[in-house]
Amino acid sequence: MGKLGRFACIFTPMALTLASLICLGLVFSGQLNKNMALQRDLYFFKADTSEFQANPDQIIDEVKKLPLNENLDNELLKALQDPKKASELKDFYTVGLWNYCEGTIKDGVETVDFCSERKANFWFNPLDVWKLGDAQTGALYPEKMQKGLDAYKKAVKWMVAAYVIALCLTAAEIVVGILAIFSRWGSLVTTVVSTAQTIFIMGAAVSSTAIYTTLQGVFHTVLDPYKIKPSQSTKMLSVVWLAVAFSIASGFFWLASACCCSGRAAAQKKVSVEKTPYTYERVASPYLGHRDAQQGHQLGSMAPSKGHGTSGHAFEPFRHTAV
Repeated sequence: MGKLGRFACIFTPMALTLASLICLGLVFSGQLNKNMALQRDLYFFKADTSEFQANPDQIIDEVKKLPLNENLDNELLKALQDPKKASELKDFYTVGLWNYCEGTIKDGVETVDFCSERKANFWFNPLDVWKLGDAQTGALYPEKMQKGLDAYKKAVKWMVAAYVIALCLTAAEIVVGILAIFSRWGSLVTTVVSTAQTIFIMGAAVSSTAIYTTLQGVFHTVLDPYKIKPSQSTKMLSVVWLAVAFSIASGFFWLASACCCSGRAAAQKKVSVEKTPYTYERVASPYLGHRDAQQGHQLGSMAPSKGHGTSGHAFEPFRHTAV
């Protein structure tokens, strides 16, 4: 197999690595541009506050139904009942890797009005985003809300770092993969890089899924009486786990290309060349039968030499002449 065959052998893992890189790029681009539909639909977490804004009285009724909430005089409820702050509350909030976006819903159509600035280790703090000031969640499920937000804030740092490292390793995997065209050693080095990339991208996918699933549970438990509906984007989850699938598959094919597809030309097969006509080829003497060449040579040396009744050929039989 030559260099062309070697290139064909690594085409599959290279294509899978590129697909994983594209998926990671989509994850990073989520919520960065409010004018692009694809980026608007890619978010980790969404808080739908449209019903709260439309029916504040119904929220209070729902709060009164809670058996554990005997005291309605708490800071969070007061902040959400404040007409000024209620008017500032948007219909929905979507959370990406670097920032959040907010917008309104009219006739079932969502329109993004604003996206915040990008920040490293961004985390969605509802008290700040909803402009609730110093309001605390103390009286209503204080432990669940506070612990949930604290855990979310700490875990986000690891999640973002894992995504960044995975993106860098994916790009490095493509660059190093070019060396794999020339030898299996290049494939082996690329396999090592691919393994590290798979570890980090899987860690990022697992952490982001767990983090925002937990956050969704916290919002549902604490804020459900206020008709604030949390959810996750199936599109974002699909892109994230597709990146993981492409990464695992590329690592398998990189390993296969390290074990096979050497790129060396196949050994030439031995081909017997037909002799051209009218060429000399020694044949066995009919007088030797099937004895080997060595026996034939010994018999030939015992035959009378020229001048002793022979015709001049060492292996030719005696010719008798009449006296």
